[in-house]
Amino acid sequence: MKLSRILPLAGVSSLALASALYAQDTARTQNDADTTILLAPITLIAAGQESVEATGGAVVSQEDIEAMQPADVSELFSRESAVAVSGGAGPAKRIYVFGIEQSNLAVTVDGVPQGVTSWHHTGSNVLDPAFLKSVEVEAGAATADAGFAAAAGAVRYETLGARDLLRDGRSQGGRVALSYGSNGRGLSGSLAGYGVHGGLDWFAMIHATDGDDYESGDGLNMDGTSPKALGGLFKLGYEFDGHRVELGYDYSRDDADRTIKMNMDLYGSGIDRGTYPMKISRNTLSLKYSTTAPTDRWDPEARLYISRNDYWRPDYAMDSTNGDMDLESRTIGGVLQNTFTLGRGNVTAGVDWSHDDYDIDNYGDTDRQYWSMETMQIGAFVQGRFEFDNGIDLSTGLRVDHHRFTDWNGRRRSDTGASVNGTLSYEFAQGYEVFAGASHSWMGYNFGEYALLHARTRDLYVEDGFEPASARNYKIGLNASQGNWTGNVTYFDTRIKDLGEYDVDGQYDTDPATAPFLTNGDEIRSKGFTLQGNYSWGSGRAGASFTKADVTEDGEDRLPNGGVASPIGKMATLFIDQEIPQYNLKIGGNVEWADSLDNGLMRAAGFSEHSSYTVLNLYGEWRPQNYDNIVVNLNVDNLFDRDYYERSSFVQQTRGTRQIDPLYAPGRTVSLGVKMDF
Repeated sequence: MKLSRILPLAGVSSLALASALYAQDTARTQNDADTTILLAPITLIAAGQESVEATGGAVVSQEDIEAMQPADVSELFSRESAVAVSGGAGPAKRIYVFGIEQSNLAVTVDGVPQGVTSWHHTGSNVLDPAFLKSVEVEAGAATADAGFAAAAGAVRYETLGARDLLRDGRSQGGRVALSYGSNGRGLSGSLAGYGVHGGLDWFAMIHATDGDDYESGDGLNMDGTSPKALGGLFKLGYEFDGHRVELGYDYSRDDADRTIKMNMDLYGSGIDRGTYPMKISRNTLSLKYSTTAPTDRWDPEARLYISRNDYWRPDYAMDSTNGDMDLESRTIGGVLQNTFTLGRGNVTAGVDWSHDDYDIDNYGDTDRQYWSMETMQIGAFVQGRFEFDNGIDLSTGLRVDHHRFTDWNGRRRSDTGASVNGTLSYEFAQGYEVFAGASHSWMGYNFGEYALLHARTRDLYVEDGFEPASARNYKIGLNASQGNWTGNVTYFDTRIKDLGEYDVDGQYDTDPATAPFLTNGDEIRSKGFTLQGNYSWGSGRAGASFTKADVTEDGEDRLPNGGVASPIGKMATLFIDQEIPQYNLKIGGNVEWADSLDNGLMRAAGFSEHSSYTVLNLYGEWRPQNYDNIVVNLNVDNLFDRDYYERSSFVQQTRGTRQIDPLYAPGRTVSLGVKMDF
């Protein structure tokens, strides 16, 4: 690791933390209530946390989720131009932030890390929006307490709990929901029970879907896309004498007949386009401790978690490496941290760790059937967040991690690296501020998609000079907040180097006789800008966003072939929500737009042009008079039945006699649902 690259940032971070601590001892004269920071929503720091929207990120609130009733992650992020989701069946969807795949972000569900993506034909993780309360997408320079290897930001999913659904004055309750949709959406149902009693609170919810394959806007049946999700969420909390302990269990499963490669259409390619049984599941058990009576010196949080991810594809064809495999990854980890409140903000310090095991069984389709490897990470971090009287906000921190990687041949590598970040803003006029941020992230040994081992032979090895990966982020922007409107513009530049790459065709070696190996890939870079604006008028609100991201690999345009990054180009969204109180109605919708994308490298590699598309989605929500515990939802997605494929999906490609067609998004889909709280 070259310390000279991070020492300037580390010096600024350390100086800022030391200065804040000094100010705490010499200038603080008010009690806790007097020092509460109340800021407008657009400001960089609010209640001791970054405003992710103020620096180019995205927030999907509980209100957004209730309105959109998203069936998958594509619909979940349909109002966010900074986030692109590839198409197809639910388990095939991959999330890209500014064109960078989410494996290169610190992704958590209720604080539990979600790990790496197993295979580039499979989605990032099995996630059912029915259980979600909110999502935050922190783009670019991530904080030190966001987690290990946050190369390009962080994605934080938060699930529902008892206090989110309990009605006023009630100590227990339940919710039942049922919906039916056209175009393969089928039947979806959920049942939840929750309550509080003394210091005890509980929440239990199950959700299931059952549908058919959908059709594109042109009526093409997309094989293997039927919704077949099943999930459960359980939380049990207990509070006593200023302490809180919460046990959580999360289970998600998708079990259906799927195509061999779920994120592309192989029609006319000469490759098997049939559907075969496939099951993907995730189990997570977590235990969390926190305090309900925090003080300036004592506001701890401790978490222990165990998770397991499984991918099962039976041996549908003998002597084939085109998708048969049985994958399993297991993680155990934890975090222990404390937040210290100072006169100008707070400092969070702690340690985190995780141990991961990966196993691959390829049914004997190569000369090596079983593969396994493991990683171990332990880190220490400190992050300070401050607001000063002169209009300056500062968030800065650093972390040090030790990472160990044991490869499939039993060879062990270990190294230690530092990460540092800083974001500074200045309010130069009432409601207007400028900001700048930078970070260096040390990512440890990155081995890419571990499922790629299923098609490798026993001579695969790790290159002697294999190095830990790292990332650098820069961003600068302007925020504005006046009356009922807010807006911001953010310029970003993210570079990730030395990600793991499997060289199986001589890309990184001039000698074709050399055995395939794991090496460090070329630099991935995403740079551009994003614009956001929102306006509210009491009974309604409207918002818009525009993102331009140029994604390159080794200085040249990135090809649209999936993996760690995907070309995005220009994308925009527009949404509106309007309440009509006299009819107990709420109506709204959103528009998704993507510009066409084409370049010489795409053409030379056999890829067609990414066509431009504009899609309109509408919704309505009605509460019958005198029955405010009942909600009826009507959603119409892709109103004009456009034939399109989502921007981060594969585009049509011709390689000799082989042809890959786009996996088109669903055509017009109408869903009617009802929810009842009791």
